[in-house]
Amino acid sequence: MNEDRHRSGAPWRNFHGRLKGKALRPRQEEMLRDDLGALSPGAVSWDENPGRAPLDLGARFPGREEVWLEIGFGGGEHMVAMAAAHPQVALIGAEPYINGVAMLLGKIRDAGVDNVAVHPGDVRDLFDVLPEASISRAFLNYPDPWPKARHHKRRFVTAGHLQPLYRVLRPGALFRVATDIEDYVRQTLEEVPAAGFERVPQDIHRAWPDWPGTRYEAKALREGRPPHYLTFRKPAAAE
Repeated sequence: MNEDRHRSGAPWRNFHGRLKGKALRPRQEEMLRDDLGALSPGAVSWDENPGRAPLDLGARFPGREEVWLEIGFGGGEHMVAMAAAHPQVALIGAEPYINGVAMLLGKIRDAGVDNVAVHPGDVRDLFDVLPEASISRAFLNYPDPWPKARHHKRRFVTAGHLQPLYRVLRPGALFRVATDIEDYVRQTLEEVPAAGFERVPQDIHRAWPDWPGTRYEAKALREGRPPHYLTFRKPAAAE
């Protein structure tokens, strides 16, 4: 535990998973140095925002109709495709794996999208500072499956993650989940409704009309694992 951080009032949270993989290429190092700061959604860390003031999303994204959230954007292809297809909205992505962040920055440069923000860290820290009922759509695409039964509590679809997500979603907001792991589907169908969400009926094997696909999906298909697509809604009457 980082004692200084703990004494500052920040909650201590275990993080499970990789933060960095193979060595970054020089261009990726350059983008992390030159591009990432300008793409921040605002002061998220406890050092930058010790009072935990909510982010001012209206000031950060002036003129945007809605703000969407991608939880663990992987290599960033879905996030950039959605930003390009929906220029009227803003997207915030959270991803602690720095190699994925570097990949996303390259895609942002190549696509020229200007309606994105990037938090290179745990989405739980972002939940701390997102205003209540500020997010109109959330995406969870091919999350870490944590296949061993004793690790299922580490999956995103548990109360510790779903409750703060529910808080930041607007009434009527959609929560989309894509996965190729059948047991992840099982847990999702059990725990997401238990957190207060309504399931939106759909063909579980048919992607959404604006779904661009991801490299993780392509890998799953190559290896014979069919994708599953689930949609949930925060009830419109929710307060």
